[in-house]
Amino acid sequence: QVQLVESGGGLVQPGGSLRLSCAASGSIFSISDMGWYRQAPGKQRGLVARIVSGGDTDYADSVKGRFTISRDNAKNTTYLQMNSLKPEDTAVYYCWFRGVAGTPKTYVGVWGPGTLVTVSS
Repeated sequence: QVQLVESGGGLVQPGGSLRLSCAASGSIFSISDMGWYRQAPGKQRGLVARIVSGGDTDYADSVKGRFTISRDNAKNTTYLQMNSLKPEDTAVYYCWFRGVAGTPKTYVGVWGPGTLVTVSS
């Protein structure tokens, strides 16, 4: 019903920047929210940032002031601009989609496959 394609991960030095993208495709009728979660080795997956249909955003305390989430509604794509990266930001970042899709119309939640972000000198 919904496919998510993530891009933009990689290796960056501390203090550097990366931008993640997540494009949603399929029979999408509406999006209630999209966002990014991350999971570091040995830790649980947790929220990084999300953006709801009205444009409101929510961030983890650890990334406030450094990360910015945005969305292109025409492209069903969300972006995560990550600045001032720290080694503790190293994790697999997963895109999250929730909305109405498919035939019949169904309220679904979908995870992307994940993209690795490594912050190291």
